[in-house]
Amino acid sequence: MTATLARQIVLAARPQGKPQLTDFRLEETEIPTPAAGQPLLAVQYLSLDPYMRGRMDDRKSYAKPLQIGDVMTGESVAQVLASNHPNYAEGDIVVAVTGWRTHALSDGIGLYGTPLRKLDPAAAPVTTALGVLGMPGFTAYGGLRVIGKPQPGETVVVAAASGPVGSLVGQLAKLAGARAVGIAGGSKKCALVMDELRFDAAVDHRAADFPAQLAAACPDGIDVYYENVGGAIWQAVLPLLNTYARVPVSGLIAQYNGVGPSDGSDRLPPTMREILSKSLTLRGFINSEFARQYYDEFLRDVGAGIADGRIRYREDIVDGLENAPEAFIGMLDGRNFGKLIVRAAAA
Repeated sequence: MTATLARQIVLAARPQGKPQLTDFRLEETEIPTPAAGQPLLAVQYLSLDPYMRGRMDDRKSYAKPLQIGDVMTGESVAQVLASNHPNYAEGDIVVAVTGWRTHALSDGIGLYGTPLRKLDPAAAPVTTALGVLGMPGFTAYGGLRVIGKPQPGETVVVAAASGPVGSLVGQLAKLAGARAVGIAGGSKKCALVMDELRFDAAVDHRAADFPAQLAAACPDGIDVYYENVGGAIWQAVLPLLNTYARVPVSGLIAQYNGVGPSDGSDRLPPTMREILSKSLTLRGFINSEFARQYYDEFLRDVGAGIADGRIRYREDIVDGLENAPEAFIGMLDGRNFGKLIVRAAAA
């Protein structure tokens, strides 16, 4: 059955701390008509990612914040319904920045300012373009390749290790000859990290003695810590970092819902002391910084790893665009199991 109306989810209110369902609004609109140079896209799968939480706040960041009433930002796998663009034909499957909606127009330009990437469903499931072969995967690849630089025999630690970024960080570390230690929330996620993703060790950050367990899992200290969580996990990692350790910082999900200091204590002095005394390298980054030089290499290397079974991934797919807000809130609480994707069910 062909849809007669498009649906979209907009920012209805700015969150005060943790987002609520009332911060989102589902709307119906007319399906747009493509102008010259535009393809009309029907969204099949929508990616939900932690960075979206930051866009909901009205504060200075690396990207402009959403305004009230704006469609929630996001990348998707979509099919071309109609096209007035010479490079895209009806039926093509592409990765596009569409936002949380069922239908969207495109100018033919994708996430990194390059032409929309066409997908071949015979080469890999199209959903991988939103996870292990998409922006989260490239975040893992770029941060580790450029900043982490794991060497054979070193210890690499990553938090949120069952998620799309952390899971690939650990597997790439293993392929580089390093020892991979994953931090995850709960026994089931730790089992996934060990049994399916084949890390060397997994530590549950919910354990009462988490710092001691992490130290036991890293008897030779930590050479690379891939930071995407922050908070208490960072405090447990910091004293274990070896001299000349590298810390790529791609996210701070533990702080995304924060509205103020957690307990008022100033942890900067001891952190700076460790940075100085151990000659640590900490570098924040946005994955797009590395796209021009490394994105094609990433697609080639990780694609080959998926094809021959060296790289594994897990996806958590939720049905229905209307369920995106609840799924997104759950992701920020760690309830997803793998890369979180919404099957938008566009006609």
